[in-house]
Amino acid sequence: MRWLALRFPRLVLEVLSRGRAPFESERVPWAVADAGHVLACDTRAEALGVRPGMGLAAAWELASWLHVWPRNQMAEQEMLEGVAAWMCGFTPRVSIQAPNGILAEIEGSLRLFRGLAAAVEQIRAGIDQMGLTPLLAVAPTARGAWWLASAGQETSILNRAELEMALATLPVAVACDRPDALGLLHNVGITTIGELRDLPREGVARRFGQTLLAGLKQALGRAPEPRKFFAPPPCFAAKLELPGEVTHAEEVLFAARRLLVQLEGLLAARQAGVRRFLLILLHRNAGPSILDIGLASPGREAERFVQLLRERLFAFKLVRPVEAIRIEARNFVPWHGGTTDLFKGSSVDSEAWSRLIERLQARLGSEAVHGLGLHSEHRPERAWRALATGERPLRGEEGTGGRPLWLVDPPRRLKEKGEVPHDSGPLELLVGPERIESGWWDDGEIARDYFIARGPNAALLWVFRERGTSGGWYLHGMFA
Repeated sequence: MRWLALRFPRLVLEVLSRGRAPFESERVPWAVADAGHVLACDTRAEALGVRPGMGLAAAWELASWLHVWPRNQMAEQEMLEGVAAWMCGFTPRVSIQAPNGILAEIEGSLRLFRGLAAAVEQIRAGIDQMGLTPLLAVAPTARGAWWLASAGQETSILNRAELEMALATLPVAVACDRPDALGLLHNVGITTIGELRDLPREGVARRFGQTLLAGLKQALGRAPEPRKFFAPPPCFAAKLELPGEVTHAEEVLFAARRLLVQLEGLLAARQAGVRRFLLILLHRNAGPSILDIGLASPGREAERFVQLLRERLFAFKLVRPVEAIRIEARNFVPWHGGTTDLFKGSSVDSEAWSRLIERLQARLGSEAVHGLGLHSEHRPERAWRALATGERPLRGEEGTGGRPLWLVDPPRRLKEKGEVPHDSGPLELLVGPERIESGWWDDGEIARDYFIARGPNAALLWVFRERGTSGGWYLHGMFA
């Protein structure tokens, strides 16, 4: 087996800062604190002398304008679950390693991703797009890979002999999380895992318990290590707290991209796509603003989602500052991966047409871009219905039954000379009348005689004459 360890040493910081563009995070030094002590800080704060573990009073002495955020452990857990779901697109054997890591068994996926180096590069690029900085190590055992990452050694070890040599040089602190036991080990001169391995087993078990020895055996591959694997959820919901209030659509888009990368990974893991997703903008002391983003065909590519979201956001006016965003996607549909043509063909043209439709809908609104189908109704102005994207007309709706596709709304009154309708000249009545009397039940009653007429320029027109006392001729449609 080959295990990949992802450890996020700056998780407590990045889970709060990843919603801000890099150039913005460098304006003011800031840190995350818990129980009066600094847990993590950004590079600007480090340049001023602030360090993890330092008391807040001392940190403010060094940087009086230091901005401090409280730790958000719930957000950290949600972030780990989001990364785990994304990693399930590479392998189903993914496990969360508390408090700040992920372990994944990737041996069976390497051929699919064209080798270890290509897989690691792809994983690192995806994690970077989510706004996290990982330490990444690969080893034949899960615990061995985790210990290497915990020691900051980003390496790939292929066999257990090399793993034992690499682990022997690591500080014993990566294997022992008990301060009392760690202090005792240091007191007797044990500072590396190799020195711990060489101690008599009976003495170590008697003084430190079996847990330390069991972990060492598992790291070296001499004992099995059962792990609980993560199951990707059936729907997507992720929230991102913004470090400050946002008033521009571009800043919302930057933060949303982080979450859409997670959505792409979850969809890949579940072999699914979505036809729509929601962007929920959360405001202070006000209800949320919700943007419903629809797709013309099922999709799961983050860049496609970002492109559609950009169209909607640039046409959407932010009336209130945004404090956090949330993206939700439900009703996953099975993903049937399409094949591309060797030469550009109909399938490529169809996909390009679908992408054009969804971009127009994102910019103009779904009600402004739709298909047309027939409706069972005698009144011409009510004999059509809007078709959703991808919906095909029902059987019998393909034709118009001799009626024009282009209707004039509302019908235009025509001049009349000697009971002959005129439109830039007299009209010649060719076919008709077709009598339509309908709508008495819904206050939309009509009584008309329709004709197909030829105009002076040889155009074919659809005209009608109202029946009743007032009468009159009207133009209601034009044939192609």
